Order: sequence, then structure tokens, then C-alpha cells
Amino acid sequence: MGRERWLDSMVLCRRDIHAHPEPGWLEYRTAALVASRLSALGYTVTTGKRACKSEARMGVPGAETIRQHEERALRDGVDPAWLEQMKGGHTAVVGVLRGAKPGPVVALRFDMDCVEVGESEEAGHPPRQLRFASDRPGLMHACGHDGHTAIGLGAAELIAERAGELAGEIRLLFQPAEEGCRGAKSMVEAGWLDGVNYFLCGHIGVRSRTLGEVVASVDGFLSTTKIDAVFRGKAAHAGESPQLGSNALLAACAAALHLHGIGRHGDGATRVNVGMLEGGSGRNVVPAEARMKLELRGETEALCEYMVRETSRILEAAAAMYGVTCEWETVGHGTGGEGDRSLIPQIEAECARMESVGSFVASMPIGASEDATWMLRRVREQGGRGVYMLFGSPLAAGHHQTTFDFDERVLGTAAELLVRLVYACPGWPEAPGTGASGGEE
Repeated sequence: MGRERWLDSMVLCRRDIHAHPEPGWLEYRTAALVASRLSALGYTVTTGKRACKSEARMGVPGAETIRQHEERALRDGVDPAWLEQMKGGHTAVVGVLRGAKPGPVVALRFDMDCVEVGESEEAGHPPRQLRFASDRPGLMHACGHDGHTAIGLGAAELIAERAGELAGEIRLLFQPAEEGCRGAKSMVEAGWLDGVNYFLCGHIGVRSRTLGEVVASVDGFLSTTKIDAVFRGKAAHAGESPQLGSNALLAACAAALHLHGIGRHGDGATRVNVGMLEGGSGRNVVPAEARMKLELRGETEALCEYMVRETSRILEAAAAMYGVTCEWETVGHGTGGEGDRSLIPQIEAECARMESVGSFVASMPIGASEDATWMLRRVREQGGRGVYMLFGSPLAAGHHQTTFDFDERVLGTAAELLVRLVYACPGWPEAPGTGASGGEE
């Protein structure tokens, strides 16, 4: 396939996925598209419970929500055979290709889910102008995962074209539920990072906003915990007998204020955000229930644990103060981590051979959280090496904003670089001081 046709194919794929966004564990249409294309390219495809360990998933939607999305997937034309494998919110997809020659095991990871934010209705918004804006209210690919999936399929195509040259094994991991750090651990627990010598992944934009820029290794990932809390009190007539009620909404509001007042920590940065708070049933009824969604972050696991302890204390105290109860659960968790700097020279060498790369940055702090850190951790625990890269692009607005969009030319740069790295890594030197061979054991 010619380069222009290949680039056009990725753009069309990205726009198709963008128009049909799906949230975490509900990416049936997207995952079926991925599985179908990988299968047609000759990859051995695994999905469903063999691709992600069911009990290791976090923040899985309720049964009714899952049922509704499965029915919609059938209406959207999803192959029932793929849907049957993915039922119950098991939407991870893995494609494996083995070379005829011995070599390393290389894993590439691409996230598929959207963000729960409605897309801009502005006429000047490029996806709106070009008729590929989200067709689903309250859902949008506002973080670039539509582009990441297209990059993964574009890379899969080029790798398959050169399958005869492949040394070792390539694993393409298409991950559900990155938003909220809910999905990567389930793929780790399913064993897909076991035996991996090199792990490569990345993100469009973030802190790299120049087209043609590549950041070889991101560091400064924050550990994070995502929490859903429910306050339950007692309803009563707000005018005639308010004393008979217990106001769950007031308890939740008090908790939200005090959560944002958690004391900073001298050992490093921490974050807290109450992103959703709702409750009550009417203006003349003492609210019997309130629901809160919040997240915590810390520079280290210990700092994140400090935030969790303080949060637990505040939720319980706020509930007690208003005579209500509070139940909460962890629905997502991401660990800290950083890329392996020993791979930076190899990435720089491949970038120097690419016309589309205009600038190279060795490393950059991100100051955010990323689900892929679970995968980085597992690979490094086994003596392998991995990096999280950034693929530069101007952004119409920041990530998770309603007018988010990126320059689609970044798709070609990212996919080409990943393919180059896959075929270059059998010749990479050992990591300094590790004694790791980087090849098959």
C-alpha cells in the first residue's frame, strides 16, 4: 500500500471511531472493528475474558448499561460473533504475530475508550465541519484515543506487510477503559505483558504541541485512585416536617468542601478533584441520597495512599455530622512510573531517519496519570524495557475539552515510528547495568 493511501486509511479510521465514541468497557463497536481488521491482516486475535482478566477490571458499568450498549452494538452492525466473545464488558483485544526468526517479544499498547463529555456544537469545530462529530450525546473522543486506535491499526498493517522480516513476536494490545485507570491492570493480570522484552506506547499531544515533535520518554506519572461514593439519608417534607429527614446532599457538599481542603504533603505534590456531585429528588424534599465521583493523585504511591486515608476520614466524618451513611468504592487505580531512559538513543536514531520528525525531545515530565504504567511496571519487573512517548500535535483545545481536536498528520508519524522501532529492537544493545539480553530466553 502506498504511503498516501495508508495515511488516508488511518484518517478515515480515526474519523469513523470519533463519530461513534464508546466509554470504558463498552467499546464493542471499536473493539470489533479492531479484531476484524487484525484478523484480516493475519494476526492471531484474542478478545473477551482471555484478553482481560474479568475480576481485575475496575469501574465496570452496571448490567443494564452493558445490556443497552450491547444492543446498540448489534444495531450498529457489529458482528455477533465478536460481540458474543466480548459480552459483559470484556472489550480488550490482542493481536499476535510471530516471526520465523528468533527475537524479542515486543508489545505495543493502544487505548480505545472515549471521554464522558459532550462534543461542541460550534459550526467551526473541525469534526463538526467535516461531518465526523460524535453521534452520541455526552460522549466524545476528547483525548485522542480515536487517533491511538487508528495508529495501532496503521502500524499493524505495515508490520503485517513485512511479516517475513519479523524476528520474535509482536503483541498489539488494544486496551479498554483507560479513562479512570480501569483497564490496563486486567490485561496485565491476563498475562499479556509476561515475557515482554520491549514495551512501547504513547499519546498524541498532552505537553507536546508541535507537529513533528517526538518525546522519547515521559516521566513524572502520578499515582491515582478513583472513588465513587454514595451518601444515604432519609427523605422528609422540607416544609411540614424537615426534622424527620437526614440530608444526604448536605453531607456530600460538606465532604466535597473538606476534601478540597486536605492538607498538602511535604514529601511531594498531591491532587484531589470532586468531578461529579448530584442528589435529591425535588425542591420540597429533604434529599435522601447523593452521589459523588472523585479522584486523588500523588507523586508517589505513598502520597496517593495518604490522600486515600484522608478521604476516607472526611467521607465518614461528613456522613456522621449529618446523620447519614456513606459507602464508597475504588473504581480505578493507576500507579506511578517512568520510561526506561536507556531506550532514548535508539528512539532518537529512528527519528533521525524520518522525514516527518522535525524535533526530538529526550524526556519530559507529564504531571498526570496514565493507566499504561501498570504495563510499564510489569515489563520492568521482569527485566524488560519500556517507554511512554508523546507524539506532537497542535491541539484545538486541551484534553477532555469539548472542542478538542488534533492534526491528523500525527497519525503517520506515530505509526511509522512504532513500526521502525519494532523492526530495529532486535539489534538494540543491552540496557546498561541490567545484563538483560533483549531477546528470547
